[in-house]
Amino acid sequence: MAYSPSLGHDVGVNELLTHLAARARHHPGSGLTLWLSERSCARRWDDMIRPDAYAHWHDLPTTTESPHQLPFFLEYDTGTQPLARVEAKLDGYATFATTTGTHPILLIHTRTASRDRSIRHRLAQPARDLGLRVATSSLDFTTDTPWGPWWAPLEPAARRTTLTALAAHWTGLTPATGLEPTDADTALTLPVPPLPPTAQTS
Repeated sequence: MAYSPSLGHDVGVNELLTHLAARARHHPGSGLTLWLSERSCARRWDDMIRPDAYAHWHDLPTTTESPHQLPFFLEYDTGTQPLARVEAKLDGYATFATTTGTHPILLIHTRTASRDRSIRHRLAQPARDLGLRVATSSLDFTTDTPWGPWWAPLEPAARRTTLTALAAHWTGLTPATGLEPTDADTALTLPVPPLPPTAQTS
């Protein structure tokens, strides 16, 4: 695994989503309620799309507000693919929306802000033509708080905002149908911190 050419990509995907899942530790109303890996996604949708993950972000900002849910596909872009190949993936997501009648958003996360700008410039018009809801960010912005105000909708003059705000920004978002937490590779649970060692008595 250490010599795998996809190691950096796989670590990046899991690190980003693990940060989102772990948000629930300190903010019980926020976190991921569903996370499907690339393998799980391929089992279901390989004839149309093969995202790096599919997940549901859930957030309850205050006790007086209704919860926000953001169903999303994730494309984790390391900059190794030509922009034309990244653009070509949009057709599959448009086919998915038409075929299933559901409308998750597509999050594209890049390694650098410059790659983010290039992708935004290349994909803005095709995404509009296909009626896709796409937001981008990069590791230069998100660091270890990917739920924060780092995501920009692929729209003219769009400002960066939070995942929760994206859920409010786009109306008519619907999750992929027929999914249960058991569809994931493993149950979405966080590891229990290890207990301190027991003192030895003589």
